[in-house]
Amino acid sequence: MRPLLAALALSALAGPVAAVQPAPEKKPLAALPYTPGLDPAAMDRTADPCVDFYQFSCGGWTRQNPIPPDQARWSVYGKLADDNRQLLWGLLEEAARLPDPRRTPAQQKIGDYFASCMDEAAVEREGAAPIRKDVEAILDLTSKRQIAALLGRLHPALSDAGMGFGLGSDQDAKDATQVIGVLSAGGLGLPDRDYYVKDDARSEEIRQKYVEYVARLLEFLGDPPARAREGARTVLRVETSLAKASLTRVEKRDPYRVYHRMAPAQLAALTPSFDWSAYLRAAAAPRMRVLNVTEPVFFLELESRLAEEPLDGWKTYLRFHLADDQAPYLSRAFQRAHFDFHSAFLNGVKEEQPRWKKCVAWVDRDVGEALGQVFVAKAFPPEVKAQVTDLTERIQRAMAVRIREASWMQGATKEAALAKLAAMRNKIGYPVRWRDYGKLRVVRGDFAGDVARAVRFETARELAKIGKPVDRDEWNMTPPTVNAYYNAQMNDMDFPAGVLLPPLWDPRMDLAPGYGNTGGTIGHELTHGFDDEGRQFDAKGNLRDWWTPEDSAEFRKRAACLSDQFARYPVVDDLKVSSKLTVGEDVADLGGAILAWMAWRDATDGQPLESRDGLTPAQRFFVGNAQWACENETDESKRVHAVTDPHSPGKWRVNGLFANVPEFREAFACRTGQPMAPEKTCRVW
Repeated sequence: MRPLLAALALSALAGPVAAVQPAPEKKPLAALPYTPGLDPAAMDRTADPCVDFYQFSCGGWTRQNPIPPDQARWSVYGKLADDNRQLLWGLLEEAARLPDPRRTPAQQKIGDYFASCMDEAAVEREGAAPIRKDVEAILDLTSKRQIAALLGRLHPALSDAGMGFGLGSDQDAKDATQVIGVLSAGGLGLPDRDYYVKDDARSEEIRQKYVEYVARLLEFLGDPPARAREGARTVLRVETSLAKASLTRVEKRDPYRVYHRMAPAQLAALTPSFDWSAYLRAAAAPRMRVLNVTEPVFFLELESRLAEEPLDGWKTYLRFHLADDQAPYLSRAFQRAHFDFHSAFLNGVKEEQPRWKKCVAWVDRDVGEALGQVFVAKAFPPEVKAQVTDLTERIQRAMAVRIREASWMQGATKEAALAKLAAMRNKIGYPVRWRDYGKLRVVRGDFAGDVARAVRFETARELAKIGKPVDRDEWNMTPPTVNAYYNAQMNDMDFPAGVLLPPLWDPRMDLAPGYGNTGGTIGHELTHGFDDEGRQFDAKGNLRDWWTPEDSAEFRKRAACLSDQFARYPVVDDLKVSSKLTVGEDVADLGGAILAWMAWRDATDGQPLESRDGLTPAQRFFVGNAQWACENETDESKRVHAVTDPHSPGKWRVNGLFANVPEFREAFACRTGQPMAPEKTCRVW
């Protein structure tokens, strides 16, 4: 029997509805505010840099920058990202107001999308109507065999892989010139598979709250309370089975563990209860001779659940995940329920973000390169790109020196490493070719529809790559993003414009802080090409062992030194850094700082260097490096990140890093045996 569908149309009234949000205190920015690349006020001069360098560099910042009520973590990166969002807010409001004849195609897309998102009255009037047809389609299933075709229709419009698994595309790990289809494990509503298997009190509390949240959404979809509670237990049972069959995050760091080429016939034999032909047709996927099934054991368990779980159980599971995925774009009741569990309970966030901030983020996610065009024109001058290009080239030359001088590497490995370094490409600021959104239809007043069409557009773009040569000019981050990445299969580094602005890169200041900060970031990303994961890919991006056995063993020994060091550092409560998860980032942090130091010495060779703000030039380099990591974070968020984040907490990304750098202890005259100058140190690159 169906739940009461009448409740679906009235779901805007279901559950506790929050009052209308007050007008935001912030206003759009006409230009980004200037924050210096080294801020003396952010320091704590009472701290001994040889005892706690993070406190010395960031103690003032952490006091002056409490966590905003709509955030779980607040950092220098987060503050710059917030400033960028305020600037984008103004650009989007302008794009939304301009008459069509005066707008560029990019302004039309971003302006209309933003206007739809900001029309909260229209969103509220729609209630749950945007998902009604999909809910009815789930309820209309008459056999489990029909689930495949339904998922093939639903998946392309969903923003995550919560509904069973994910379909996408990626480079073939062993033929990096080609793109193949990828099936990835998913199906979970909690942040990580560990939340389902741990038996500590906090994990049990999380599971109980999760069941309550699932039941709340099922009630919004029309289930009576008793049935909703029973359905929530079904969802947890299915997800627990899938979680137990999923790889851990540490296991997924091994690229061989997530590379399993299969022909469609092999996939069908693996999961005979799932009609893959119907799924792929419904998803409009191209014909594929082979796919990468990242976790075969997971799909074996999915087969077991399909065979053993009753159809009604699957209907409940699918309805919940549909509602959970779409809740942020529906009426206030859905939004509030989603916030209460995912943000407030799991991460300790006190207030929802103002609507403008959510809308800016969604525009950036869905039409980010159109938004990036107007951002770059406003905030990223050509001379900054030229400066960072020069800095990047100096970092690469420093790495070449480190490789040549590495006494622990044999000649054959050095030769292959230098070839990989020479082949590495740098992408700085923004793409050489902007993405074409011409086929994406954006309709004012239809926000949920705009989201669905945007996600379908992106899914279709991803699937269209399958069977074609790799586009090596493509970016995986948008220009306003305050972040950067290294792609092992592309063998390239990507630095969006958003991460190349003050205080991270400050052209007004002497080079020491900028080389410490942005130079450290560039060196960090470059070192990812030679960390525990990246080193397994060759110059062309192929998964291939190019190391001699002796050099490979020595690398693992050196990385284990860092892993053992970071495993001792506390996070919150009795949780320590999950160093087997963070080791790649820890290796990159250490390598990045060393390369940045070498590049700075090269860039300033023969120049007179002056002390400023009571710091020597060398000290300014190290403080500049440390101040990017200044942060505050809720205890709840620390617990989540201890399980899910491959990065160590900011404090240890400073103190744990510089405890291994001789130039640091020399700059601050630290005595051997002090916390920042231990007798035993680690060095990889």
